[in-house]
Amino acid sequence: MLRHAAMAVNPIIRVKPREGRRARMGAPWIFSNEIQMDAAAKALQPGTLVTVVGDDGRGFGTGSFNPKSLIAVRLFDAAADAEIGPAFFAAHFRRALARRQAFWDEPFYRLVHAEGDFLPGLVVDRFGDTAVLQVGTAGMEGLLGPMLAALDEVIAPARVLLRNDAPSRALEGLQSYVRIAKGAFDGPIAVRENGLRAFADPQAGQKTGWYYDQRENRAFMAGLARGRSVLDAFCYTGGFAIAAAKAGAAEAVGIDSSATALALANDAAAANGTAARTKFVKADVMEELARLAGRGERFDVVIADPPPFVRARKDLEPGAKAYRKLARLAASVTAENGFLFLASCSHNMPAERFAAECAAGIARAGRRAAQLRQSGAGPDHPIHPMLPETAYLKALVYALD
Repeated sequence: MLRHAAMAVNPIIRVKPREGRRARMGAPWIFSNEIQMDAAAKALQPGTLVTVVGDDGRGFGTGSFNPKSLIAVRLFDAAADAEIGPAFFAAHFRRALARRQAFWDEPFYRLVHAEGDFLPGLVVDRFGDTAVLQVGTAGMEGLLGPMLAALDEVIAPARVLLRNDAPSRALEGLQSYVRIAKGAFDGPIAVRENGLRAFADPQAGQKTGWYYDQRENRAFMAGLARGRSVLDAFCYTGGFAIAAAKAGAAEAVGIDSSATALALANDAAAANGTAARTKFVKADVMEELARLAGRGERFDVVIADPPPFVRARKDLEPGAKAYRKLARLAASVTAENGFLFLASCSHNMPAERFAAECAAGIARAGRRAAQLRQSGAGPDHPIHPMLPETAYLKALVYALD
């Protein structure tokens, strides 16, 4: 158990003198080099609830502590010895729910976006009566009981899946697993978005099975598609392509390397009545783009939404090179007076660097571009104002001569 007896207090973690400035201003992270990592602190189990104080005696609040992680403390509450139990989670879930219901009538959205909803280490995606959770920290892992009880109280999902297999869990000393916490899963589930019907496989697909963060971007690009040809590179389950076809695209072609994802894309095309104008190709995306460019094939609207090329800071330079290459190839298959959409979901890729690499790639394709739009994720992916890392998604739209 992470909580102690009712009259006990949490272990105390002390912040070094002149450290913790970001946390004083509201950031939820305190790094290991800011902590007085004495023998008592090192002996605490990863995920232990602690009370954090500064060298001046002023409190930072209650958080979870992991002596083995670079991010040593993740703050939950500004109060010392706050009770992090079912009532705590229920209050946060209700607030998050009310914010989503201000935007959407149907229960298809990211209900909890970790630090953006003041619940570090927790993501909850909602698919109607199904909830898919991603727990990324030792602190949240130890709080699964009260967390699931609160979820039942607030939205009462019929099915709950713990999709806890992200590689980043290893940084917290956690094992990877996928486990059904409630109900039964018998295959892909339906997703409703922007008036369309799609399918997700939360047990075996990428992340939770669907990317709600691109909802507004899919709608924007669909608005450019009427009567035009569309290419959706790294299409996954076909979200951009099918939205474009439904909006009146003359044709929409999706490319992805996953046969299982493309099977769901074809199912979605059939469900939306767009199968006659959609085509999905299984291929290495970069190789297929190069092949299309070599053959002189062009599309009026080109969308490239790749997986993260910069998974860690050490990957920045090779990842930047990959984004530049993708921009060059995507621009090469964009028709004259066409539109190009480029995205990065790598939080380790700064927005300015991403824009610079995209511009360089477009220029290397011999194209002249005007940037029309810069965007990120939708409102169900809130950004913590003191944690720029939560603004991970970057999307740029260009018009090409």
